[in-house]
Amino acid sequence: MERISKKVIYVGGIAIGGNHPVTIQSMCNTLTQDIEKTVTQINQLTEAGCQIIRVAVPNMEAAQAISEIKKQISIPIIADIHFDYRLAIESIKSGVDALRLNPGNIGSENNVKAVIDHAKERKIPIRIGVNSGSLQKDKLEKYGVCTQAIVESALEHVSILEKLNYEEIKISVKASSVPLTIDSYRLLSSKCPYPLHLGVTESGTEFTGTIKSSIGIGTLLAEGIGDTIRVSLTDDPMKEIYVAKQILKSLGLRKGLEIVSCPTCGRTQIDLINLAKQVEIALKPYEEKEITVAVMGCEVNGPGEAREADFGIAGGKGLGLIFQKGEIIKKVDEKELLNELIALIEKHYSN
Repeated sequence: MERISKKVIYVGGIAIGGNHPVTIQSMCNTLTQDIEKTVTQINQLTEAGCQIIRVAVPNMEAAQAISEIKKQISIPIIADIHFDYRLAIESIKSGVDALRLNPGNIGSENNVKAVIDHAKERKIPIRIGVNSGSLQKDKLEKYGVCTQAIVESALEHVSILEKLNYEEIKISVKASSVPLTIDSYRLLSSKCPYPLHLGVTESGTEFTGTIKSSIGIGTLLAEGIGDTIRVSLTDDPMKEIYVAKQILKSLGLRKGLEIVSCPTCGRTQIDLINLAKQVEIALKPYEEKEITVAVMGCEVNGPGEAREADFGIAGGKGLGLIFQKGEIIKKVDEKELLNELIALIEKHYSN
């Protein structure tokens, strides 16, 4: 799919915008000043595939902790700032790689200028984030909660930075409503050159949030809109990373392991649901490999319909087939399907 080209900014060493790859973000749910817990969570998220991390900075202790946190992590860190411009300045002094800050919410123009003066030294990007649930009173009175109100609010924040000749900007315009989120990003994308951070805010728990985020983020990415993403779930942040990676893989924006499996039906005579889950767990070590593995329930769907898969299994009555690129390798007992599949993949990568 063709990306809508945008200005390029750098968060740490990661290029955002233009035709650079879409990056995955998440946010710690630890107290930032608890350095040990925060570092542990960031490193776990990094291992899972997180590329940029955001931390809450509600006080000076949190801002000052960033310096020590950065020594123990390998990905860029963003400070989430609200209301107090001094926290932004302290975060910059602590070596933060970017800020999430709305310039209209940190007081006078002098406060904003003070932040920008410090940010200019290292070209620290600022992500302006407008959510449907926190619109300014004047926008609510003028429009109510709608696309125009959200985008106009975001652009007003942008104009504050532009007047200070600062354009290291990224923008998000999130809503808990998927249609409102999509419409807002579409309108914003047509009106500004800055990279966009995608997400559906307050999307809910794992099940609901995964569906809403996949539709909202996926629709926009399919239209070439968006440069970074965060799947916001009321759950363990690790799950945000897994969903985000799958969204990108599904759209062909990221390579890696792809597991395809058929739905169960009356022809299925093996425990396909449990088998597919076991395959998913067993193949975790191959997540970065560009392979497709099929788990099919009967001879109708596999290996015929899964002939494009690199490797696969298809069930029968107590038996199953192991196949590679559509060709049957062997027939085995149902209990050996998983082990035989893993052995075949391991042999392929050991050669």
